[in-house]
Amino acid sequence: MSTAHDIEVGHQAAVLPGLLDRFRQLFNQMGSGHLGDLSSVYSDDIIFTDPFSTVRGLAQLTRHLDSSYQNVISCRFEFGLPVVDKQQVALPWIMYLRHKRLNKGVLVTVDGLSLLRIDGQRIGYHRDYFDAGQLLYENVPVLGRMIRWIRGQAV
Repeated sequence: MSTAHDIEVGHQAAVLPGLLDRFRQLFNQMGSGHLGDLSSVYSDDIIFTDPFSTVRGLAQLTRHLDSSYQNVISCRFEFGLPVVDKQQVALPWIMYLRHKRLNKGVLVTVDGLSLLRIDGQRIGYHRDYFDAGQLLYENVPVLGRMIRWIRGQAV
């Protein structure tokens, strides 16, 4: 395994550093009504999975992300160093999100990891791993208090 910075020019995965740069830039430019050029990063038959849903194809991914960003006030990602194993990449991140319906619009921080499979020049599989409670359940009135209480009891 290596980091994306270790990939040699001319190697079959030489496309990876540029693709990861486009991926990072894409997600840090997305907002309500603006998704950017998803087709420059994702293949037409992309499979995208997160703790809430799975979508197949670029059209479904576009609808999913458009819906997900509807009430977003601001969102940015701080990406860690990628770990590369052949055509798979594990990319850690921290999301800083302000959402109209979560935590009264106050900043929510979520730790996560994207597992990406590279198919040719673009991403063909994208799975996000994160704690759904950290993102959603802990930031909804009443339910959030219950989830935090339950977590406190488990410690």
